[in-house]
Amino acid sequence: MIPEDDIDKMPYLKAVLKETLRLHAPAALLLPRESTKDVKLLGYDIPSGTQVMINAWAIARDPSIWEEPEEFSPERFLNTPTDYRGLHFELIPFGAGRRGCPGTSFAIAIGEFALENLVYKFEFTSADEDSLDMTERDGMTVKRKYPIHVIATPCE
Repeated sequence: MIPEDDIDKMPYLKAVLKETLRLHAPAALLLPRESTKDVKLLGYDIPSGTQVMINAWAIARDPSIWEEPEEFSPERFLNTPTDYRGLHFELIPFGAGRRGCPGTSFAIAIGEFALENLVYKFEFTSADEDSLDMTERDGMTVKRKYPIHVIATPCE
């Protein structure tokens, strides 16, 4: 097993997890919010009391924010302060602010720990010879349209 303390020595693994959460956030739409005062945003007037839906899926694929937004590129998160904890609004898979997911830190710690040990202990190969199809189904939560079949072989 890789000790939890070694996670900080794995910046690329952290970048892979950030890029995965950017492209495949747990929910496409965040929980609804209500504006507390009149606001003008990007030329739109939003009156106080308006219910607002945040489309995290669209923000994560916005070409004005991301270079080649449809490409999986973990390198975009190397040497950058962009964080998924809600401090940088271009990456909000768990929401942001005081109403963000309270389990974000736990989810990230467990995700990093599990991923590092899976990659360390197993060699993964595709069970299907065809290309990997990452198409998602429509819905409130993001799910894959087609399952991924892999073969995990223990490393020696």
